[in-house]
Amino acid sequence: MRIWAVVASVGRADLLCQTIARYPLQSRPADGVLVVGSDPQDVAGLAEACPGVEIVLSEKGLCKQRNAALRRLREKCDVIVFFDDDFLLEEHYLENLERHFAANSQLVGLTGVLIADGAHTTPIDFADGARMLDSGAALPYGREEPISWLYGCNMAFRTSATEGLQFDEALPLYGWQEDVDFSNQVARKGQMIRSPSLTGIHLGTSGGRQSGLRLGYSQVSNIIYLLRKGTIDPWRGLSLMMRNILMNCGRSLWPEPNIDRRGRLAGNFLALADLTRGRVDPGRIVSL
Repeated sequence: MRIWAVVASVGRADLLCQTIARYPLQSRPADGVLVVGSDPQDVAGLAEACPGVEIVLSEKGLCKQRNAALRRLREKCDVIVFFDDDFLLEEHYLENLERHFAANSQLVGLTGVLIADGAHTTPIDFADGARMLDSGAALPYGREEPISWLYGCNMAFRTSATEGLQFDEALPLYGWQEDVDFSNQVARKGQMIRSPSLTGIHLGTSGGRQSGLRLGYSQVSNIIYLLRKGTIDPWRGLSLMMRNILMNCGRSLWPEPNIDRRGRLAGNFLALADLTRGRVDPGRIVSL
Protein backbone atom coordinates (compact mmCIF):
# COMPACT_ATOMS: atom_id res chain seq x y z
CA MET A 1 0.00 0.00 0.00
CA ARG A 2 1.40 3.38 -1.05
CA ILE A 3 0.76 6.06 1.56
CA TRP A 4 1.59 9.71 1.00
CA ALA A 5 1.41 12.46 3.60
CA VAL A 6 0.38 15.95 2.49
CA VAL A 7 0.90 19.21 4.36
CA ALA A 8 -0.37 22.57 3.09
CA SER A 9 1.31 25.51 4.78
CA VAL A 10 1.42 29.30 4.66
CA GLY A 11 3.56 31.70 6.62
CA ARG A 12 5.24 29.50 9.22
CA ALA A 13 8.24 27.82 7.65
CA ASP A 14 10.11 27.31 10.93
CA LEU A 15 7.26 25.32 12.47
CA LEU A 16 6.77 23.41 9.23
CA CYS A 17 10.41 22.29 9.23
CA GLN A 18 10.18 21.15 12.85
CA THR A 19 6.99 19.20 12.24
CA ILE A 20 8.12 17.46 9.04
CA ALA A 21 11.46 16.58 10.64
CA ARG A 22 9.55 14.23 12.98
CA TYR A 23 7.96 12.19 10.17
CA PRO A 24 10.90 9.74 9.91
CA LEU A 25 10.14 8.70 13.52
CA GLN A 26 7.10 6.78 12.26
CA SER A 27 7.24 3.01 12.78
CA ARG A 28 5.85 2.76 9.25
CA PRO A 29 7.30 5.66 7.25
CA ALA A 30 5.23 7.38 4.59
CA ASP A 31 6.07 6.37 1.03
CA GLY A 32 6.27 10.06 0.25
CA VAL A 33 5.73 13.46 1.81
CA LEU A 34 4.37 16.35 -0.25
CA VAL A 35 4.39 19.90 1.09
CA VAL A 36 2.37 22.57 -0.72
CA GLY A 37 3.19 26.22 -0.10
CA SER A 38 2.01 29.37 -1.83
CA ASP A 39 5.33 31.23 -1.85
CA PRO A 40 9.00 30.23 -1.54
CA GLN A 41 9.07 31.78 1.93
CA ASP A 42 6.40 29.32 3.08
CA VAL A 43 8.84 26.44 2.58
CA ALA A 44 12.13 28.22 3.30
CA GLY A 45 14.73 25.81 4.66
CA LEU A 46 12.56 22.72 4.25
CA ALA A 47 14.57 21.07 1.48
CA GLU A 48 17.74 21.33 3.59
CA ALA A 49 16.10 20.30 6.87
CA CYS A 50 14.10 17.41 5.41
CA PRO A 51 15.80 15.90 2.33
CA GLY A 52 13.50 13.81 0.18
CA VAL A 53 10.38 15.82 0.86
CA GLU A 54 8.60 16.86 -2.34
CA ILE A 55 7.77 20.57 -2.45
CA VAL A 56 5.34 22.34 -4.78
CA LEU A 57 3.82 25.81 -4.88
CA SER A 58 0.25 26.71 -5.75
CA GLU A 59 -2.13 29.62 -5.37
CA LYS A 60 -2.72 30.61 -1.75
CA GLY A 61 -5.64 29.00 0.07
CA LEU A 62 -6.01 25.71 1.92
CA CYS A 63 -8.48 24.29 -0.60
CA LYS A 64 -6.35 25.31 -3.57
CA GLN A 65 -3.21 23.90 -1.98
CA ARG A 66 -4.85 20.60 -1.08
CA ASN A 67 -6.30 20.35 -4.59
CA ALA A 68 -2.81 20.79 -6.00
CA ALA A 69 -1.77 17.79 -3.93
CA LEU A 70 -4.73 15.71 -5.10
CA ARG A 71 -3.91 16.39 -8.75
CA ARG A 72 -0.29 15.45 -8.22
CA LEU A 73 -0.85 12.29 -6.19
CA ARG A 74 -3.99 10.58 -7.47
CA GLU A 75 -1.98 8.26 -9.71
CA LYS A 76 0.90 7.83 -7.27
CA CYS A 77 -0.67 6.51 -4.08
CA ASP A 78 -3.40 4.35 -2.61
CA VAL A 79 -3.97 6.44 0.50
CA ILE A 80 -3.47 10.18 0.90
CA VAL A 81 -3.24 11.64 4.41
CA PHE A 82 -3.71 15.35 4.99
CA PHE A 83 -2.00 16.77 8.07
CA ASP A 84 -1.90 20.34 9.34
CA ASP A 85 1.56 21.85 9.63
CA ASP A 86 1.15 21.96 13.41
CA PHE A 87 0.07 18.33 13.87
CA LEU A 88 2.53 15.98 15.58
CA LEU A 89 2.02 12.30 14.81
CA GLU A 90 2.23 9.58 17.45
CA GLU A 91 4.88 7.13 16.24
CA HIS A 92 2.45 4.35 15.19
CA TYR A 93 -0.01 6.60 13.36
CA LEU A 94 0.78 5.48 9.80
CA GLU A 95 1.29 1.85 10.81
CA ASN A 96 -2.19 1.71 12.32
CA LEU A 97 -3.65 3.62 9.39
CA GLU A 98 -2.32 1.05 6.94
CA ARG A 99 -3.70 -1.78 9.06
CA HIS A 100 -7.19 -0.27 9.00
CA PHE A 101 -7.27 0.28 5.24
CA ALA A 102 -5.82 -3.16 4.50
CA ALA A 103 -8.40 -4.90 6.70
CA ASN A 104 -11.50 -3.21 5.26
CA SER A 105 -11.93 -2.68 1.53
CA GLN A 106 -15.08 -0.60 2.16
CA LEU A 107 -13.18 1.91 4.27
CA VAL A 108 -12.72 5.22 2.43
CA GLY A 109 -11.76 7.62 5.23
CA LEU A 110 -10.07 7.72 8.62
CA THR A 111 -9.40 10.29 11.30
CA GLY A 112 -7.90 10.03 14.75
CA VAL A 113 -8.69 10.78 18.39
CA LEU A 114 -6.18 13.31 19.71
CA ILE A 115 -4.04 13.29 22.83
CA ALA A 116 -4.36 17.08 22.98
CA ASP A 117 -5.74 19.80 20.71
CA GLY A 118 -4.49 23.34 21.20
CA ALA A 119 -7.03 24.61 18.67
CA HIS A 120 -9.78 23.93 21.20
CA THR A 121 -7.89 24.96 24.33
CA THR A 122 -4.69 27.00 24.50
CA PRO A 123 -2.04 26.76 21.75
CA ILE A 124 0.67 24.24 22.59
CA ASP A 125 4.35 25.04 22.00
CA PHE A 126 6.13 22.68 19.61
CA ALA A 127 8.67 21.73 22.28
CA ASP A 128 5.92 20.90 24.77
CA GLY A 129 3.99 18.84 22.25
CA ALA A 130 7.07 16.90 21.19
CA ARG A 131 7.96 16.31 24.84
CA MET A 132 4.49 14.92 25.53
CA LEU A 133 4.82 12.42 22.70
CA ASP A 134 8.41 11.46 23.44
CA SER A 135 7.75 10.93 27.15
CA GLY A 136 4.93 8.49 26.49
CA ALA A 137 1.80 10.58 26.98
CA ALA A 138 -1.31 8.58 27.78
CA LEU A 139 -2.95 7.48 24.53
CA PRO A 140 -6.67 7.82 23.85
CA TYR A 141 -8.80 4.79 24.54
CA GLY A 142 -12.22 3.63 23.43
CA ARG A 143 -13.78 2.03 20.41
CA GLU A 144 -13.72 2.97 16.78
CA GLU A 145 -16.88 4.73 15.68
CA PRO A 146 -18.52 5.47 12.33
CA ILE A 147 -18.38 9.11 11.32
CA SER A 148 -19.61 11.18 8.38
CA TRP A 149 -16.83 13.79 8.37
CA LEU A 150 -13.14 13.88 9.24
CA TYR A 151 -11.09 16.37 11.24
CA GLY A 152 -8.91 18.34 8.83
CA CYS A 153 -5.75 18.37 10.94
CA ASN A 154 -5.44 14.60 10.38
CA MET A 155 -7.60 12.95 7.76
CA ALA A 156 -6.82 10.04 5.45
CA PHE A 157 -8.66 8.97 2.31
CA ARG A 158 -8.52 5.97 0.03
CA THR A 159 -7.38 7.78 -3.08
CA SER A 160 -9.77 5.96 -5.42
CA ALA A 161 -12.71 7.33 -3.38
CA THR A 162 -11.64 10.91 -4.11
CA GLU A 163 -12.00 10.51 -7.87
CA GLY A 164 -14.13 13.31 -9.29
CA LEU A 165 -13.97 15.30 -6.05
CA GLN A 166 -12.00 18.32 -4.98
CA PHE A 167 -11.85 20.74 -2.07
CA ASP A 168 -14.26 23.59 -2.68
CA GLU A 169 -12.26 26.65 -3.68
CA ALA A 170 -15.28 28.85 -3.00
CA LEU A 171 -14.07 28.57 0.61
CA PRO A 172 -11.00 30.85 0.40
CA LEU A 173 -7.89 31.30 2.53
CA TYR A 174 -8.06 28.98 5.56
CA GLY A 175 -11.18 27.33 4.09
CA TRP A 176 -13.05 26.97 7.37
CA GLN A 177 -15.09 23.70 7.37
CA GLU A 178 -13.52 22.49 4.10
CA ASP A 179 -12.78 19.22 5.88
CA VAL A 180 -16.47 18.66 6.64
CA ASP A 181 -17.47 19.54 3.07
CA PHE A 182 -14.94 17.26 1.38
CA SER A 183 -15.12 14.27 3.72
CA ASN A 184 -18.92 14.32 3.71
CA GLN A 185 -18.80 13.76 -0.05
CA VAL A 186 -16.24 10.96 0.26
CA ALA A 187 -18.43 9.30 2.92
CA ARG A 188 -21.09 8.67 0.27
CA LYS A 189 -18.71 6.18 -1.36
CA GLY A 190 -18.03 3.91 1.61
CA GLN A 191 -17.31 3.74 5.32
CA MET A 192 -15.46 6.29 7.43
CA ILE A 193 -14.34 5.88 11.02
CA ARG A 194 -12.65 7.72 13.85
CA SER A 195 -10.14 5.52 15.62
CA PRO A 196 -8.21 6.07 18.87
CA SER A 197 -5.38 4.02 17.37
CA LEU A 198 -4.61 7.03 15.17
CA THR A 199 -3.51 9.83 17.41
CA GLY A 200 -1.18 12.75 17.92
CA ILE A 201 -1.11 16.33 19.14
CA HIS A 202 -2.60 19.29 17.31
CA LEU A 203 -0.66 22.31 18.51
CA GLY A 204 -3.29 24.83 17.42
CA THR A 205 -0.59 27.36 16.53
CA SER A 206 -2.16 30.71 15.67
CA GLY A 207 0.52 32.12 13.36
CA GLY A 208 -0.38 31.95 9.67
CA ARG A 209 -4.11 31.84 10.26
CA GLN A 210 -6.63 34.48 9.29
CA SER A 211 -7.82 37.50 11.26
CA GLY A 212 -10.59 37.40 13.82
CA LEU A 213 -12.86 39.43 11.53
CA ARG A 214 -12.37 37.02 8.64
CA LEU A 215 -12.80 33.92 10.79
CA GLY A 216 -15.95 35.35 12.37
CA TYR A 217 -17.42 36.01 8.94
CA SER A 218 -16.56 32.46 7.88
CA GLN A 219 -18.20 31.03 11.01
CA VAL A 220 -21.52 32.16 9.56
CA SER A 221 -21.05 32.39 5.79
CA ASN A 222 -19.38 29.01 5.34
CA ILE A 223 -22.07 27.21 7.32
CA ILE A 224 -24.82 28.83 5.25
CA TYR A 225 -22.94 27.91 2.06
CA LEU A 226 -22.54 24.25 3.08
CA LEU A 227 -26.16 24.00 4.23
CA ARG A 228 -27.28 25.18 0.80
CA LYS A 229 -24.83 22.78 -0.82
CA GLY A 230 -26.03 19.87 1.33
CA THR A 231 -22.63 18.82 2.65
CA ILE A 232 -23.16 19.51 6.34
CA ASP A 233 -25.81 18.07 8.61
CA PRO A 234 -28.32 20.90 9.29
CA TRP A 235 -28.44 20.28 13.03
CA ARG A 236 -24.68 20.16 13.34
CA GLY A 237 -24.17 23.18 11.10
CA LEU A 238 -26.68 25.44 12.83
CA SER A 239 -25.57 24.29 16.29
CA LEU A 240 -21.95 25.05 15.44
CA MET A 241 -22.83 28.47 14.06
CA MET A 242 -24.92 29.45 17.10
CA ARG A 243 -22.35 28.08 19.54
CA ASN A 244 -19.61 30.16 17.95
CA ILE A 245 -21.72 33.32 17.94
CA LEU A 246 -22.70 32.87 21.59
CA MET A 247 -19.11 32.06 22.57
CA ASN A 248 -17.84 35.18 20.82
CA CYS A 249 -20.53 37.27 22.53
CA GLY A 250 -19.80 35.85 25.95
CA ARG A 251 -16.04 36.12 25.71
CA SER A 252 -15.80 39.48 23.95
CA LEU A 253 -15.66 41.40 27.23
CA TRP A 254 -12.94 39.18 28.70
CA PRO A 255 -11.28 37.55 25.67
CA GLU A 256 -8.55 34.95 25.83
CA PRO A 257 -5.10 36.45 25.14
CA ASN A 258 -4.64 34.41 21.96
CA ILE A 259 -8.12 34.84 20.45
CA ASP A 260 -9.59 37.94 18.79
CA ARG A 261 -13.12 37.48 20.12
CA ARG A 262 -14.24 41.00 19.26
CA GLY A 263 -13.01 40.63 15.71
CA ARG A 264 -14.81 37.30 15.40
CA LEU A 265 -18.02 38.78 16.78
CA ALA A 266 -17.83 41.68 14.33
CA GLY A 267 -17.37 39.16 11.53
CA ASN A 268 -20.37 37.14 12.77
CA PHE A 269 -22.62 40.21 12.72
CA LEU A 270 -21.34 41.32 9.32
CA ALA A 271 -22.17 37.91 7.83
CA LEU A 272 -25.60 37.90 9.47
CA ALA A 273 -26.25 41.35 8.01
CA ASP A 274 -25.21 40.08 4.58
CA LEU A 275 -27.50 37.08 5.07
CA THR A 276 -30.51 39.33 5.66
CA ARG A 277 -29.63 41.21 2.47
CA GLY A 278 -29.34 37.97 0.51
CA ARG A 279 -25.66 38.42 -0.33
CA VAL A 280 -23.71 36.37 2.21
CA ASP A 281 -20.69 34.88 0.43
CA PRO A 282 -17.67 32.97 1.84
CA GLY A 283 -15.48 34.76 -0.70
CA ARG A 284 -16.07 38.14 0.89
CA ILE A 285 -13.37 37.48 3.50
CA VAL A 286 -10.71 38.08 0.85
CA SER A 287 -11.60 41.79 0.88
CA LEU A 288 -12.06 42.16 4.64
